[in-house]
Amino acid sequence: MADPVPPALPARLSLSGRIALVTGGSRGIGEAIARLLADRGAEVIIAARGLERARQVASEIAGAGGAASALELDVADREAVDRIVGGVVKERGRVDLLVNNAGITRDNLALRMKPGDWDAVLDTNLRGAFQVSRAVMASMVRQRFGRIVFVSSVVGQMGNAGQANYAASKAGMIGLAMSLARELASRSITVNAVAPGYIETDMTRQLTPEQQAKLTDFIPLGRLGKPGDVAEAVAFLLSDAGSWITGQVLGINGGMYM
Repeated sequence: MADPVPPALPARLSLSGRIALVTGGSRGIGEAIARLLADRGAEVIIAARGLERARQVASEIAGAGGAASALELDVADREAVDRIVGGVVKERGRVDLLVNNAGITRDNLALRMKPGDWDAVLDTNLRGAFQVSRAVMASMVRQRFGRIVFVSSVVGQMGNAGQANYAASKAGMIGLAMSLARELASRSITVNAVAPGYIETDMTRQLTPEQQAKLTDFIPLGRLGKPGDVAEAVAFLLSDAGSWITGQVLGINGGMYM
């Protein structure tokens, strides 16, 4: 028996003809976002520090009939962002959709946190997201169209012991998204943030069943989220269906923070 034909995607959810840049797109949430955007018709550029893995994901997307390419990028490197992302804009003429997902953690109690660990997290998660956004904004303004989504975190909304640097960076992303939304709205550019809760990733899969059970105790829906849960929300915000949504923070946390 032949495989059933998947239902046609509603036109307002299609990303066909769009050029999308996803930072941190080689693993976890970023990978899920990159794969879904390609599945929705976008040409996806996967930017990550690990070029080999980014190329592998891009190759798998292409093998499934999508359009994807990979580039090596450390968003904390200002000169690299200007050169590499600027080069993409110059070569392609534009970036229509931007997902700022690249992020790191350097967890420790505030009293024990090294200045270098504070700086590294803020430089990558917050300043890096600003640098990449600024590198594509001019092209969006010229064409009077664009979509930017910041992948923040529930930790940026409610805080978390041992993650002062991470929480500050993710809270900063929310303020940045709202400010850019106000600045760019007149050019039909929307800017939003999503705030995932605990998601099934390589990190959470290493936890013992007891540790995972303790995490789910905080989640009213009773399970960890999946990368695809976040990807679906991001794809919606990037589509025409989300064209009148800007300056918002969408919590994707199973009810953990209300």
